[in-house]
Amino acid sequence: MRRLFVPLVLLCLAASAAVSPALAQNSRPADLQPLPAVPPPPPEIVPFDEALEPQVTIRKREGDTVEEYRRDGRLYMIKVTPPHGVPYYLVDTEGDGNFNHMESLDNKVRVPMWIIKTF
Repeated sequence: MRRLFVPLVLLCLAASAAVSPALAQNSRPADLQPLPAVPPPPPEIVPFDEALEPQVTIRKREGDTVEEYRRDGRLYMIKVTPPHGVPYYLVDTEGDGNFNHMESLDNKVRVPMWIIKTF
């Protein structure tokens, strides 16, 4: 009987300690002030620049969907989606007009994320 009594008392104490902070949050201080208005962003920050966005042209060609991505009028990537298959990409990596075939835009390079030593 004594072996069950001690864990039961400890369990009740732990439960009451977990409930008491929740009960303390219901009381509000009397001198609450509203938050100030959010200031506007600085004038040198442009919220949206259309020149940075790529221009995308979508065409249907022999059942394939071809998406051409251009920036400043220069074609840099083509995404080809066949009707029954996996999309693939043609990417101009050097900027010389020669396109390389890629199965995905993931370069499969993974940065090591393990911890060597902590202080």
